[in-house]
Amino acid sequence: MKEEMREAVKKEMRKAMKREIRNAAVMILAFVLIGTVMTGCSAYMKSQRSTTQETEQVVTGEETKQGAAGEETKQGAVKEETKSADKDTAAAETEEETAQAAESYEDNFAVDSEAAEAFAEKIKKAVAKKDLEALAELTAFPVYVGLPEAGVIETKEDFLKLGADAVFTEELLDSIEKADIKNFRPSMAGFPVSDGRTASINFGVADGKLAINGINY
Repeated sequence: MKEEMREAVKKEMRKAMKREIRNAAVMILAFVLIGTVMTGCSAYMKSQRSTTQETEQVVTGEETKQGAAGEETKQGAVKEETKSADKDTAAAETEEETAQAAESYEDNFAVDSEAAEAFAEKIKKAVAKKDLEALAELTAFPVYVGLPEAGVIETKEDFLKLGADAVFTEELLDSIEKADIKNFRPSMAGFPVSDGRTASINFGVADGKLAINGINY
């Protein structure tokens, strides 16, 4: 009887040891699996961070390229605008030089009626506005001004010192306003702008160009 009981106890002890060994193996396996999962997650996270950084670098590099390309485009546009402006300026200067060359006259008899009329129109506008500065720009100095205190005026500055009130008399204003500037006939004295009475502004060729050479009252 005792022998049977010892055998039974031994069996139970062997079963208990097997269960403990089995439980220990399960726990070890569980730890291994957990470690493997953690390692995999860590590697995945690193891979994701690396991919994100590479993507950001690519995007940043692309933006930098685009920014540089845009800046080059702007600079190119500015250069083209500058070149175009320079060309326009050069063309304008050439046209002005050509016009000046075309308006160069040998004497009063070389001036056509259209050119004489156009210049006379400038005189009429300056007088109508009582613009002494504009009238001075149309004048060649020295110039004769038939005022008691004037006579021959040597420079533009002296002409301006006369003052608009002195130069633009009522008689001169009326005469220039009513002047007929159509069908001018050239003469040695030039071209008179007047209504046919005393007051007049005379112009002619001076240094190859049309200019006022006398103001009579």
